[in-house]
Amino acid sequence: MPFFVYILASKRNGTLYIGVTNDLPRRISAHKAKLVPGFTKQYDVTLLVHFETYESILEARSREHSLKRWRRAWKLKLIEGLNPDWRDLTNELNTLAT
Repeated sequence: MPFFVYILASKRNGTLYIGVTNDLPRRISAHKAKLVPGFTKQYDVTLLVHFETYESILEARSREHSLKRWRRAWKLKLIEGLNPDWRDLTNELNTLAT
């Protein structure tokens, strides 16, 4: 079972949120529907701008912890390196379900 580390944004260069899950499509749907109480709901952080896949929860949690300690500029560079237009990658999650 894969695990995912993901970054959500409110808009380009906006508020960022980093999370981890074993079911990324379900988790993103919950964020978008404002079903997850707290930070993402309060600040309208719903655009999936980056995600990574890991084989174990330990690897994923380690990466999540590392990214949360990164400087904001490093996070922006990571996002823009793979997603320069800050596209919402939610539609690309359909390939994960197959």
